[in-house]
Amino acid sequence: MSQFLAMFNQMGPEVFSQGVGQVAPYFATIDPQVVKLKPGYCEVHLKNQKKVHNHLSTIHAIAMCNAAELAGGMTTDVSIPSGSRWIPQGMTVQYLAKAKTDLKVICDAADVDFSQPGEVIVHVGAFDTDGTKVFCADITMNVKSG
Repeated sequence: MSQFLAMFNQMGPEVFSQGVGQVAPYFATIDPQVVKLKPGYCEVHLKNQKKVHNHLSTIHAIAMCNAAELAGGMTTDVSIPSGSRWIPQGMTVQYLAKAKTDLKVICDAADVDFSQPGEVIVHVGAFDTDGTKVFCADITMNVKSG
């Protein structure tokens, strides 16, 4: 079992989410809440708060990128073989609608084969409280065997 998955299960979502900001301080800038984490899946909640707003008072594009990288990274970490490591290599994003509410950022990689080293693409979507997809990202992860 991944170290992060064990910590998530032991600490619970709230304490684990606070710890993410300690390990990787940039993530703390958006106050993410990792609410679900299991191999092939991660769900992060991003609150619609002033500190993540753009000039239109909607959630800034880069705040959504930050949440997507967290969801994609956590999914990859808990899905790769024990002893392997990973790093994001690239991200392609689409901004589909203004993000005016809290967001549910989901990486569902149940169909991704994490068993081999090399490039893996994880898909992440951000959904508003009405279920509208406002953002999507394809993140290329470079997985190295340990």
